[in-house]
Amino acid sequence: MTETTTPDQPQAPHLQIISSGANAADVAAVTAVLRAALDELAAELEIDPGVGQSAWQRSQRAIRGTISPGNGTWRGFSG
Repeated sequence: MTETTTPDQPQAPHLQIISSGANAADVAAVTAVLRAALDELAAELEIDPGVGQSAWQRSQRAIRGTISPGNGTWRGFSG
């Protein structure tokens, strides 16, 4: 018998434990850790990359502050 899935329905991940000493608690622990890691990765990928400034907007910032003349500040090229 074959199982059919629709594009909207995700397939269950295949997990195969290759160990003669794995008991049900070990398999449950490994499954929980892997599931948490996958959920965290999925949450990171859902972040909208359009949020914040684009590279073009970041490049339009001021290059430097204003230079004001005064005692002990920049006075020109003649020194």
